[in-house]
Formats: sequence, C-alpha cells, structure tokens
Amino acid sequence: MASRRWIEPIALEGSAVRLEPLSLDHLPALINVGLDADIWRWMPRQINSPADMRTYIEAALDARTAGTEMPFATIDKASGLAVGSTRFMAIEPRHRRVEIGHTWLAPAWQRTAVNTEAKLLMLDHAFGVLGALRVEFKTDALNERSRAALVGIGAQEEGTLRRHILTESGRRRDSVYFSVIEEEWPRVRLHLERRLARLSAAQAASSGLSTGG
Repeated sequence: MASRRWIEPIALEGSAVRLEPLSLDHLPALINVGLDADIWRWMPRQINSPADMRTYIEAALDARTAGTEMPFATIDKASGLAVGSTRFMAIEPRHRRVEIGHTWLAPAWQRTAVNTEAKLLMLDHAFGVLGALRVEFKTDALNERSRAALVGIGAQEEGTLRRHILTESGRRRDSVYFSVIEEEWPRVRLHLERRLARLSAAQAASSGLSTGG
C-alpha cells in the first residue's frame, strides 16, 4: 500500500472563498484574470500569455505529483470564478513545517475577504489538521505591500536572505521571511477571524448600497 502523504489534495471552503485542488480545468478562468502584469511584478517568473499560464499550472501539478507542493485554485464563492491561486510548498513533514506561497489574486479581489479567508483556511488546515509547528512565508524585499500584508495577518518578520533568488529578468532578489508558529496560532486565528468579519460586513454594506437594498 502506498504511504499517505502529509499533505493530501483537499478542498478548503469558507464563506467567501473555496480553495480547490488546482487542475488544467482552471486554465481558461485563470488566463482570463491572471495576465495583468502588476500581479507578477514581484514574482520570480512573469506570466504574460496563455502559454505562460499553462506552463505555470503544469509545473505546479508536477510539483504536486512529486510531493513537494500542493497547489490550489482560489474560487470567489459569490461569483463562482477562479480569481487566483495559492499553494502549500517547501513541505517538510519530518519537521512539521510548510510554506504558504505562490499566492496571487486578480486585482479586483485583492485586499478583500477572499484573500483574508484563504489565509485563514490554509493556516487552520496546517495547524489544526496537519499539526504543523511552523508555517512560513517569503516575499521580495522590495515588495512593501506584501511585507505589510504579512505583518497585517499577524506573521512575525524573521530576517532577510540576501541574493536569495535570481529572477527571470536576472535581478538578484533578496527575500524576507515571515512565520507563524504553533504557539502563536490561537492569537493569529482570532485576529484573522475579526479581520474577516470586518471585511465581510463592509463588503455586505457596500453591496447593499450598490443594489439599493
């Protein structure tokens, strides 16, 4: 019998977002929302064409087969649209450590309940189901918005790995690492739940005003 992997393909579902195992079935929708150059500005690789997006997804699926990553399509439940992607990566079952990364969202869904709830679902799965001791994140040192967002969810900044990644353009990227550890998770979860409630309430109020309800 094949041994069970620490992280198996699974759908994670909340009120605003559903994270479902990524497949090539998501390709048309992700092409539709994912070719905005601003999405990829700070990524090591740029996605500029439908062919690039197919290659990106195929590489993610290869990594899933190898057991090194677990990619998801990010589905906005209100519209039913695939609006981005994220994944578990740098999976280390022996040390009960995993990274959340390769996260991107179409601009219209950035800084919304979709983004916050996706992080909450993944962190809750990591700590509550998998028994992770540590969940880590990294971002380009120049990406101030991403760094602020990670601090905003309650992750702790740990330090900078200099000349960590060579980007597709040839730039030598410094990466800043953040983490949430097991002991911090109850506090971070409460923070994210409160933040999600505020975002959901604001979105509902905005929707009510726009529809005249």
